[in-house]
Amino acid sequence: MTLRIFGDGKSGNCLKVKWTAQRLRLPFEWIEVDILKGESRTADFLAMNPAGQVPAVILEDGRALAQSNAIMLHLAEGSVLIPADPYLKAKMYEWLFWEQYSHEPYVAVARFQVAYMGKPVESLDGKLVERGHAALARLENGLSESGFLVGDRLTLADIALVAYTRVAHEGGFDLARYPAVKAWVGRVETALGID
Repeated sequence: MTLRIFGDGKSGNCLKVKWTAQRLRLPFEWIEVDILKGESRTADFLAMNPAGQVPAVILEDGRALAQSNAIMLHLAEGSVLIPADPYLKAKMYEWLFWEQYSHEPYVAVARFQVAYMGKPVESLDGKLVERGHAALARLENGLSESGFLVGDRLTLADIALVAYTRVAHEGGFDLARYPAVKAWVGRVETALGID
């Protein structure tokens, strides 16, 4: 059985799982799920992932797994995308946890509201915008001494964080304000072969 990835091709959380599988050269089948049409709320989908969210995967052995960072960690276990050094591995986890708590809820939500709901940037909640900029500033600071977030090479931290950062402009965030972030996005996109 081939790995099956259920995802929305516009979702950064879904794309980071796809990019991880591609980077690791894992064979997989992509099943597009249109969340705006409620396709993640069908009985079949909920049987696989009761949270009704994408991404979700069916592993080669038939077991289901959800949550983007958990899927990435499972797929990349033992690979070069996870540092062998315990401290660097913990730093990668630090970025992964921060991404879901302090980056995605602001940068991705602003993007969704503007790009998919048609909300004008000027009408976004001020706190959402402020926290989005704070997240991008944190990334800028984190990239001030290295070309990647952990050590000197691509890890899951970069894949996870580039997913929504690269499209932050779709939520009204100008990456020109964050030159280290903008350069890093280019490096990660090149490494992953995405444009």
